[in-house]
Amino acid sequence: MDFRESTVVELAARVRAKDVSARELTQGALDRIAELNPLINAFTRIDEERALEQAAAVDQIVASGGNPGTLAGIPIGVKDLEETTGYPTTAGSPLLRDAPAAAHDSPHVARLRAAGCVVVGKTNTPEFGWTARTENRLYGLTKNPWNLEHTPGGSSGGSAAAVAAGMVPLATGSDGGGSIRIPSSCCGLSGIKTSLGRVPAGGIDPAGWLDLSTKGPMARRMSDVIAALDAVVGPEPTDLRALPRPEASWPAVLDNPHVPAKIAWSPTLGYAPVDAEVLAVCERALGALESLGAEIIEVETVFDEDPMAPWLSMVGACLLRTMGPHRSSEAWSEVDPVLAMVVEQARSLSAVELIGVFDECHRLNLRLVELFHDVRLLVTPTVAAPPPPTSLGGAGVINGATDLNWVRFTYPFNMTRSPAATVCAGLTDAGLPVGIQLVGPQHADLVVLRSAAALEAAIGFDQLAPVGS
Repeated sequence: MDFRESTVVELAARVRAKDVSARELTQGALDRIAELNPLINAFTRIDEERALEQAAAVDQIVASGGNPGTLAGIPIGVKDLEETTGYPTTAGSPLLRDAPAAAHDSPHVARLRAAGCVVVGKTNTPEFGWTARTENRLYGLTKNPWNLEHTPGGSSGGSAAAVAAGMVPLATGSDGGGSIRIPSSCCGLSGIKTSLGRVPAGGIDPAGWLDLSTKGPMARRMSDVIAALDAVVGPEPTDLRALPRPEASWPAVLDNPHVPAKIAWSPTLGYAPVDAEVLAVCERALGALESLGAEIIEVETVFDEDPMAPWLSMVGACLLRTMGPHRSSEAWSEVDPVLAMVVEQARSLSAVELIGVFDECHRLNLRLVELFHDVRLLVTPTVAAPPPPTSLGGAGVINGATDLNWVRFTYPFNMTRSPAATVCAGLTDAGLPVGIQLVGPQHADLVVLRSAAALEAAIGFDQLAPVGS
């Protein structure tokens, strides 16, 4: 069963109408994972018995005339940074290789289950989700279904690869520096990092990356992302940052997708080199925006300098909080050496310096407030390079030169908490996907979703990844 042939909305409707059973969908996912995962390595753990039991429960609700939920019977993968009942959360790290099975779901997963989803397994992530290359010492390297010699991005690379290959129609991700948008771009998906608090974190543990990270569903197309988001957004008493449920209907966005009258286009944000082929694909997508009636205003400089250093300081502090208690364990020697260095450097970060990072977030947001006085949307490349070859060990290639930081366009908008989406703008000459990023004002998620849906339709990209086709 290739889940790329139908939408999530269509499949769930068929389950509710008894045209297909949740068990059939789940078994189809399990069969396709068995076929393709040895090639791609998107899933790290599968529990067939547990998944089929969940599917049977959905089918029982349907048979009894009950409401199984808007996502009835949809098989999903859950990123291995997120708590899921019955599965250990290893974060792709030797430090947690013996983690016990979780006794509860995260609020995000719990809401997806309540909407009728069936968890079939956990998806791969780089160690503690800290990099844009999905590889770790526990589960190995995840490959891109568009070309197995290239990365699917990260840190939600396992989820993105699983969806792009049609193993499951929906998966979960999280985005603390681009980790939904980067792999969505690399794998030809549409995706969004919603405003901080739209999809609540919460639960018994504090937020892993403080104000940087947002959880969210991942799918091939924006209509499916919106359908899943509608099931998970809303207040959560255990999350201090959770936002109220929006008054407007999120699925209704699809009834009238359109773009704002004025849109800012910034090909570099003022500091980021970009590959010429990526730029050319994105510029063609600008033509689609213009065809929708938008006036494109080029903005050379959005931010005066790359905010990589303050972002990394906050990430380092968060990782030190999480990983620090394990520094004396035998498994510490197995931690990715660069990650271990980031954690060690964070030990010298003072409280005043950490507060300075939040000050920088404030200053970045002020610049966006100024920008959004004149336009309603900011558009940039999603990443600066095509999906890199895995042989480069995490680096990308920008205009023929190796560049370690090929993801400069995403993390500023984690710092500003902005809603930011990506849509596949097309393919490179080598057949690799290129994403274009849409960023909106504070809490203007519906503006971004409406615009992304309109642009996705105008571009009309509907090719499938070769692996699995």
